[in-house]
Parts: sequence; C-alpha cells; structure tokens
Amino acid sequence: MDSLTTTQGIVALAAAAVALIALVLAIVLAAKLRGVRRAQATVLGDGTRDLISHSAQLDEAFVSLREYVEEALGRLEQRSQAQDERIERCISYRALIRYDAYGEMSGAQSSSFAILDEQRSGIVFSSILHRDQARVYIKEVHEGQSEIELSPEEQQAIEAALAGGRQAGAA
Repeated sequence: MDSLTTTQGIVALAAAAVALIALVLAIVLAAKLRGVRRAQATVLGDGTRDLISHSAQLDEAFVSLREYVEEALGRLEQRSQAQDERIERCISYRALIRYDAYGEMSGAQSSSFAILDEQRSGIVFSSILHRDQARVYIKEVHEGQSEIELSPEEQQAIEAALAGGRQAGAA
C-alpha cells in the first residue's frame, strides 16, 4: 500500500502540516516578542527594572508632581489674593471739577480733584485761586464721607468720581 493513502499516512501528513503551521506561528511570535522587548528596553532602559517597578516609579512621580502643582497653585492663590487686596487700595475713582470760586470772570481757575479707592476712601484736593492769592485744601475721605465739612464743589467732585470718574463741568 501506498503510505500516502493509508490512515497512518494521512494522519502523519496532517501532523506535519500542523507542526509546520505551529513552527511558522512560533517564528512570527518570536519576532513580535523581540519587538516588544526592544520597545520595553526603550521604556525601561538598561533592563534592570521590570514593568511593575517602572509603573510604581511612575506612580510615585505623578504623586510628587501632583503635590508640587497643588503647592504651587496654593502659592499662586495667595499671591493673587494679595494682589487683589493691593488693587483695591489703588486709585479706582477720580474726577476734576473746575469752577470760579469768587464769581469773577477769571475763567474757572479754581478746582477740586477727588481721588478714591475701591472702598470710596481717599482725598479731595481743592485749589482756590484769586487774583492775588491761592489756597490749597486737602481733605481725607473715608467710605465717601469726610470728617471735615466739604464744599459743594468738593462733594460734586466725589460724586462725579463715584459716578465713573468723568470730568464734570464748571459749577
């Protein structure tokens, strides 16, 4: 009998075909494994670490980075609050009122100038000019009010400043 037509021959040929397929798959898998190992060596370096220790090291680095970012964010928040407080103390409102203090035809040479911060506190300067003299007054303002009585022009300067800092016309 022919060895190719007997049951034993057919089984032997099938086994050889399966072995050949297994050999080809083993070669393909070995090549892929070599590629994975090269990629792993690229990530892990010299090969003294494994994936688990590398993953643990990355986790520690991320925790450390998160703590650093949170600390930096806290410092930035403190600086931002300090700057906000500083800005509130800066000049926020101002207005200049020009007028003729003595009813002369001098062209509104007297003036009152209000400078206020966010809390409506600051000062009002008044310069009263006459032909032969000039007087300067400075009054402190707290929350829109002065302890010293304000002239109508000084009050007008404060109101104009709080209304948007527009320069008002002559009184």
